Amino acid sequence: MTGQARLWWQDGIVYQIYPRSYQDSNGDGIGDLPGIESRLDYLVALGVDAIWISPFYPSPMADFGYDVADYIGVDPIFGTLADLDKLIEAVHAKGLKLILDFVPNHSSDQHSWFLESRSSRENPKRDWYLWRDGKADGGYPNNWMSNFGGPGWTWDEGTQQFYYHSFLKEQPDLNWHNPEVRAAIYDSMRFWLDKGVDGFRMDVLWLLIKDPEFRDNLPNPEWRPGESSFWSVLPTYTADQPETHVIVAEMRAVLDKYEQRVLIGEIYLPLPELVRYYGVAENGQLDGAQMPFNFRLIQTDWNADKIAALIHEYEGVLPPGAWPNWVMGNHDQPRIATRIGVDQARAAAMLLLTLRGTPTVYYGEELGMLNGRISPEQVQDPAEKNQPGIGMGRDPERTPMLWDASAGGGFTTEVPWLPLNAERGTVNVAGELEEPRSMLALYRRLIELRRMHPALHAGEIHDVRSKRGVLAYTRSVPGSENRFQVLLNLSHEVQTVTCDHGHIVLTTIMDGAGSPVGGPVVIEVGEGLLIQLN
Repeated sequence: MTGQARLWWQDGIVYQIYPRSYQDSNGDGIGDLPGIESRLDYLVALGVDAIWISPFYPSPMADFGYDVADYIGVDPIFGTLADLDKLIEAVHAKGLKLILDFVPNHSSDQHSWFLESRSSRENPKRDWYLWRDGKADGGYPNNWMSNFGGPGWTWDEGTQQFYYHSFLKEQPDLNWHNPEVRAAIYDSMRFWLDKGVDGFRMDVLWLLIKDPEFRDNLPNPEWRPGESSFWSVLPTYTADQPETHVIVAEMRAVLDKYEQRVLIGEIYLPLPELVRYYGVAENGQLDGAQMPFNFRLIQTDWNADKIAALIHEYEGVLPPGAWPNWVMGNHDQPRIATRIGVDQARAAAMLLLTLRGTPTVYYGEELGMLNGRISPEQVQDPAEKNQPGIGMGRDPERTPMLWDASAGGGFTTEVPWLPLNAERGTVNVAGELEEPRSMLALYRRLIELRRMHPALHAGEIHDVRSKRGVLAYTRSVPGSENRFQVLLNLSHEVQTVTCDHGHIVLTTIMDGAGSPVGGPVVIEVGEGLLIQLN
């Protein structure tokens, strides 16, 4: 954003906390808001700038808080509204920012809005949700599917109509064509903004608007039995509809009435469609989400050629004035170290924290946490229960944070809601703080260097290329000698490549700092080099 003052979310790092799994303060085996507050010093020492907390609103917990029964409250599992106020104050006192997860696409079927809506066809809130008659033969209104498997329509016996749900039947979709729905959601956003939260991560932002004609989605010719039934049809009329951009601009306008608040969007779309969610330029400023989440590092093969192509594509499609962002993991995706291996996870850390744009770190990534092992009787996630055995379950990436090697992992004194990871004896905060070459030490040093050098948090990226499995790029500030080259061996073999002249600032195996380089350099498997150029 040349010529404009930089904002905290551009130079900062976002850290995602799944509250059920971060810190239990009251011995019920479930993490909570006081638990998060008790760990703020850890986050300050790590060096992140903002925490994003997954939903803690009152909820029947059919989808662990993503089924919201009250948009302006706190579920007793996580604490009280007073606990949230205290957390906001403590976060700001530590110099951090607080981003809330917000779920605008659907509510719980226990929300008062839906209880009214389903009470009769004449209720004033009937049109707040998507109700539809079945076909003449009694079949579903159309072929729209649920992301959690099966048809997206559920029959309501009381009013003799179907209602639509993009996810569980306990999560009916709101009707965003209705201006009263929009006003109610925007009022809920203002409630939290008035309390001082610094922004929102909007859940499934690209799904808000559905086709008002309720046309059938097109069949997916690439779908095969054994895959999720959701993908048996393409989301032609249930995702990324043109009017969605109007809503995003309205949400942004709500935030812009407050000082330096950020709107982040969860959007799984190809890059050309994704970047449209930055909005259009009004008075020199884009009017959409400041950060439509870029998940392509999760979706792209761990391959230097493909990641180099991804960086080129993303930088090439960003609209003028848009600030990039990168995500490597979250509560819906297998953990990095499990996806690509422990050694390559070190290279992934250097990649995430040296690319141009705002990085988001998922809790436990900084330790090298792996997916947990969840036996069938331990499954909690409805996505796995509804479609067992096809890889839809998200419990493995949601296991509790590992603070120490004790029986409860420092997370709880009782039985945790999900089992602790087996490797907690070696992968935990206390142990890694004592180990100078641990994954945690690497993250802390990378974040320190990123904060210290403008080239790494605000500079340009250029000379992006790959050769023999090694990804290379340069970060610099125009007109400055603050220049760095990054080399990442993403292959499965030791590689020798040519680097520019300078000295090593950091390697991912935490050795060699200060060594001069220039010309051929040997890079181990999964190793990354951060070189300050002469």
